[in-house]
Amino acid sequence: MYSNKENVNILTALLVAHGVRHVVVCPGSRNAPIVHNLNECPEIQCYPVTDERSAGFYALGMAQATREPVAVCVTSGTALLNLAPAVAEAYYQHHPLVVISADRPRQWIDQLDGQTLPQEDALGRFVRKAVTLPEPHNDEERWYCQRLVQEALLVCDRPVHINVPISEPLFEFTERALPPVRRILKFYHGDSRELLTNTVFPSFLCARRPMIVFGQMNNEFIPSDYLYLQRHAVVLHESLFCRSQSPVHFDEVLYTWDNHPDLLPDSVIYIGGTLVSKRLKQFLRRAVDATFIRVSSDGDLVDTFMHLDYLVEAEPYELLGKLDDCCRRGSFLDEILEKDVPLEDTTDYVSRWDSLLQKAASHAENYVPAYSQMLAVRCLERELQRMNPMTYQVHYANSSAIRLANIYAHHRVWCNRGVNGIEGSLSVAAGYSITEETAPITICVIGDLSFFYDQNALWNQNLRGNFRVLLLNNGRGGIFNMLQGLERSDARDSLVAASHHTSAEGICRQNGIGYRKAIDVDGLQQGIEWLLYSDSDHPLLLEVLTDVDEDSRVLKEYYEQE
Repeated sequence: MYSNKENVNILTALLVAHGVRHVVVCPGSRNAPIVHNLNECPEIQCYPVTDERSAGFYALGMAQATREPVAVCVTSGTALLNLAPAVAEAYYQHHPLVVISADRPRQWIDQLDGQTLPQEDALGRFVRKAVTLPEPHNDEERWYCQRLVQEALLVCDRPVHINVPISEPLFEFTERALPPVRRILKFYHGDSRELLTNTVFPSFLCARRPMIVFGQMNNEFIPSDYLYLQRHAVVLHESLFCRSQSPVHFDEVLYTWDNHPDLLPDSVIYIGGTLVSKRLKQFLRRAVDATFIRVSSDGDLVDTFMHLDYLVEAEPYELLGKLDDCCRRGSFLDEILEKDVPLEDTTDYVSRWDSLLQKAASHAENYVPAYSQMLAVRCLERELQRMNPMTYQVHYANSSAIRLANIYAHHRVWCNRGVNGIEGSLSVAAGYSITEETAPITICVIGDLSFFYDQNALWNQNLRGNFRVLLLNNGRGGIFNMLQGLERSDARDSLVAASHHTSAEGICRQNGIGYRKAIDVDGLQQGIEWLLYSDSDHPLLLEVLTDVDEDSRVLKEYYEQE
């Protein structure tokens, strides 16, 4: 029987899954549930050592002999600090130690309770990774607990530290089995032969419903370079991803077909950074039986869809090139069978998605919104399509603006999606515009709250006529109108959405910015042409004044008519 502490059971199961076979254990009451579990596992051999300082060096010697990760488990308090000399030695010798410390619940730290001290990061720079596990109460916290353990175990070529808070009662051993866990396997660029033969690639190439998802990327990545791969798999990306690509209207497809099981993939490759679409993230999190592969050059563990199987540290374009070559040949090498294996026929799945995406694209092209923020972005982007894409760069602010970009932008979009804050969008675009004397037109599409928050970006003597701003002002944070349930709060308009009656005209006048405003369709079209084609030696700003309720109605109509 195992402990009833979920974080302890998750840790135990993952230690077994990752092949930890030897654990040095030290006496104590707070770590007793962990020691009990380790002793229950037939795959793990426990070695008792009373002195923690000596125990750390015992574990180091075992790691030297086995060339495998060895764990050392201590109780709470100063017990952990006694491991520091051995951990430091292991760090500089590059030996894999897994330090496991039991801890008191966070609320009791520094409250003069017995054996309590701040144990998070207590070993400082002498560990590659330090994590503190939650005590889970729901599935999301269980996933988080698993992810933290795997983050540590995947980088334990040097010492790592796993801190485990455990609430009382401590000694209830009622679980008959350890919980199921999903071990994440990590591969490196040097493992390319194994990737190509009997592990990661076959899991994708043998899938009947393969999908590739691209997040935000900084390089000039072009999916059409991988023609055969695009025919074999569904490829989804947003305007944050690359240049000179038509929008992929998957968000509109999922609005209508979100619960259709035939659209769910059975294998997913995720490349790049953040995604704007919450709908896509929720959709893929329901693909519980799919194989998920994360490819990144840094090899950091990112489990956006909560079901990661393989983490591949490699340059994405190289890996996709190999996949594309397999798709061109229609087969891949199975090293075990020593022969080429035909790819699965994915025609039905790809065709199903293509049909829905084309229908959504046609709707986006033909739907003409009433006067609104949506119409403003549509007009801007249609005008940009008439221009040479080498003559402009477009920055979108967060919230509603970037979501409208994903509907209409046919070019690479810049956006502060690292953390998704509203601050700084205007300043980033302004900074981009001043880097070179011959810099192209830099256009910033921004909502009113982001603009007024960052208005000091315009108070700068270096700005030139190549900086243009399209300000979407509906007198509040319009996205809050789209959050279901928030309408029931009396605080929504004035406090949450920051309703206001401010215009940018005075700000522009004091900073020497050319200003126009639009209040109807004709003024909007004329203003867009003025913004893009005027020959000016100072920045220009077009303020599009709209009604927040009409903005919400138009966007809702767009999705519901699709």
